Amino acid sequence: MKDMDNTQMPTKYEPTSVEKGKYQWWLENDFFKALDDDTKPTYSVVIPPPNVTGKLHLGHAWDTTLQDIITRIKRMQGFDTLYLPGMDHAGIATQAKVEAKLKDEGVSRHEIGRTKFLEKSWEWKEEYAAFIREQWEKLGLGLDYSRERFTLDDGLSDAVKKVFVSLYEKGLIYRGQYIINWDPVAKTALSDIEVIHKDVEGQFYHLKYPLSDGSGYLEIATTRPETIPGDTAVAVHPKDERYQNLIGKTIMLPIMNREIPIVADEYVERDFGSGAVKITPAHDPNDFEVGNRHDLPRIIVMNEDATMNENAGKYQGLDRFEARKAIIEDFKELGLFIKQEPHLHAVGHSERTDAVVEPYLSLQWFVKMEPLAKAALEIQDSEETKVNFVPNRFEKTYVTWMENIHDWCVSRQLWWGHRIPAWYHNETGEVYVGENPPENEAEWTQDEDVLDTWFSSALWPFSTMGWPDEEARDYKRYFPNSALVTGYDIIYFWVSRMIFQSVEFTGKRPFKDTLIHGLVRDAEGRKMSKSLGNGVDPIEVIDKYGADSLRYTLSTGTAPGQDLKFSFEKIEATWNFINKIWNASRFALINMDGLTHDEIDLSNVKEVSDKWILTRLNESIETVTALSEKYEFGEVGRTLYNFIWDDFCDWYIEIAKISLYGEDEEAKHTTRSVLAYVLDQTMRLLHPFMPFVTEEIWQNLPHEGKSITIAKWPEVRKEQMSSDAALAMKTLVDIIRSVRNIRAEVNTPLSKKIDLEIKPKDEAYKKIIEENISYIERFCNPENLTISFDIEPSSTAMTAVITGAEIFLPLEGLINIEEEITRLSKELEKWNKEVARVQGKLSNERFISKAPENVVEEEREKRKKIILQKKAIVEERIAALRNA
Repeated sequence: MKDMDNTQMPTKYEPTSVEKGKYQWWLENDFFKALDDDTKPTYSVVIPPPNVTGKLHLGHAWDTTLQDIITRIKRMQGFDTLYLPGMDHAGIATQAKVEAKLKDEGVSRHEIGRTKFLEKSWEWKEEYAAFIREQWEKLGLGLDYSRERFTLDDGLSDAVKKVFVSLYEKGLIYRGQYIINWDPVAKTALSDIEVIHKDVEGQFYHLKYPLSDGSGYLEIATTRPETIPGDTAVAVHPKDERYQNLIGKTIMLPIMNREIPIVADEYVERDFGSGAVKITPAHDPNDFEVGNRHDLPRIIVMNEDATMNENAGKYQGLDRFEARKAIIEDFKELGLFIKQEPHLHAVGHSERTDAVVEPYLSLQWFVKMEPLAKAALEIQDSEETKVNFVPNRFEKTYVTWMENIHDWCVSRQLWWGHRIPAWYHNETGEVYVGENPPENEAEWTQDEDVLDTWFSSALWPFSTMGWPDEEARDYKRYFPNSALVTGYDIIYFWVSRMIFQSVEFTGKRPFKDTLIHGLVRDAEGRKMSKSLGNGVDPIEVIDKYGADSLRYTLSTGTAPGQDLKFSFEKIEATWNFINKIWNASRFALINMDGLTHDEIDLSNVKEVSDKWILTRLNESIETVTALSEKYEFGEVGRTLYNFIWDDFCDWYIEIAKISLYGEDEEAKHTTRSVLAYVLDQTMRLLHPFMPFVTEEIWQNLPHEGKSITIAKWPEVRKEQMSSDAALAMKTLVDIIRSVRNIRAEVNTPLSKKIDLEIKPKDEAYKKIIEENISYIERFCNPENLTISFDIEPSSTAMTAVITGAEIFLPLEGLINIEEEITRLSKELEKWNKEVARVQGKLSNERFISKAPENVVEEEREKRKKIILQKKAIVEERIAALRNA
């Protein structure tokens, strides 16, 4: 990249032309590579790896933008910063995409076989990984591509095998038959958190189960009649007096003509329904436990696709919901149907396919979670070892989940993923688990299943850095990571698993901080979804408005942990902000007159406006830096916006024209220097949020260094700060703004001269006003200007009250007295409300007792010196006008 002729900067910010090619220029110059510099402190973030199934969504754009902001700040602050990119193989989602593609080609995975299918999956991965990198590029992420990882690459696969084998050898991984969540569309097991529960309007069916001896029947209620063929008992509570004489007897199971026992079990709720419950051990997790206690058989009545199997008798081949209808009809024909009633209940759906999940007895691999969760929770007891959640309320979310966690089903009936490192002897059935195949491999058959995608993602913070090689350079240097940024919706899926796996295998937390953000919603607060048609493609936003507009809107639009309401109005507002910055910079550059970096001189700053803007700059540096450390990027955005738009663009640049267009060469050079310096420092503060436009402007400014990405982060320079200048400029701005507002109210243009009277509060404010009278004359355009303690305003004068003075504009003949009374009455109403608000606070014992003393005192002073004083002045003016 070379410097432009600054006079040729377009008059409008065009994101496409500004952003084009800049990302590649950054990469070619290695600006984003970690330094491996032992003299510098390290900083590393964990990137949530997107899955290789297509386009990035706004949530991922939000994640990565916040990560990029953090790493850009740390890089500029002198840290050896690692921002490592990577992608997730996303077993279920990717396999579904590849299978759909094969279906379009007229074949299935079973027809082409596992080896060929995996080849097709890798082809998909390479194609879509390229798309993702292109999207990262458009978003402007400062990633170290020399370290890019993929959850199925060799290094991560080695880590996965080591973890699985280690957990198995410790007895923390086991294989057994349990009720699991089964996705009949993807034909795979799901973990609990891959199941989304939705309220569904179903039916409660009340049915008769006849006693085998013909003496009567038990009433059974169920929402799932399709599982009746798998019933192996009816349970009642052991203390339920109604059924004491029936315990041990049998039921003749309708439609199946199979005799099943009546058992006593405390699982049954006596007061719910009839107090008698059908037990289906192969299709309900609670029934499974009851079956274990009573040694009941487990009869699976469904196939993997949720059609009924041979154990379902005459219903074999029917879909489960068709079987439900058929069974109810048969009960009616047999005279065993009592009634059905509407029943709203939560039904599990697959997160990936949206299919109704089937509780299903299956042989699966599980991780025993109790000891892992316990160890992970123990580190939260110490500030030195814990993971800090931001906001901290999410720590409770995490802790509650871990305290109530179930064993984790980690096997998936897929081909795309980490194949489980377990083999079964072809003759003896012996199980061998190891990182490498057993000897005489031909005598063994490897488990067909793969591991849950989250099993490898849980290792991401350390497996990507070379673990299990504990001497790996990156692992020793950058682990534990400094921060993770992610949404609250995957605290269970990912955050918790990274923590317990890291504690188990490294003995350390995976990251010091985890910044939690919310969900991106539409402007009405609705979750974005295909069904609502309210989704937004971040790349389309970038193509129209630029990455800087999207990044700034996403990162500053809300507080940590809160959902973000996305709207194009917000994007356009940011675009207007960038245009404001662009045009202000263009104005400054045009007036630089060839100024070089060596010629910038701040040693002779005299003008109050120059001192003020330097003060405001340093105040902004201090605020932005402090807020960034706390991840309060919404407040950072507000601070930057106020400083850039209000202070710098609207006030300082206008005032700077006095010197720039004047005859005093020394003053002109000082103003140019201040302009150049403030713009340079401001672009550095803004750079992490808007990397493209700030680089473009900075390259055209007088500067040192190759790129703003590696420029030094601004530091507060106390010697540049002046409280006197700050007070003076605030007073002047308040005066000028008040006069302009009054002019606007009475439709008097700035070009028309007016009489202006200013009554200072005290000698200090009088001195400020008199020493800076040139500003008032230039920006208020008075014909006659009076500054005095003795002003007695006419009854028709327009008034304004500021902190240090009263402003009067004698506008006889220009105003309507009644309209002015109306205006002042509205202002009085505002002050009355403010008095009530402050008095309410000060009369609140909880506020007085809990708020810091300085805060309480500040409210008292506000009431005494500002609110009541201004209220009284407005009341006096209303009275004067009414008596005029």
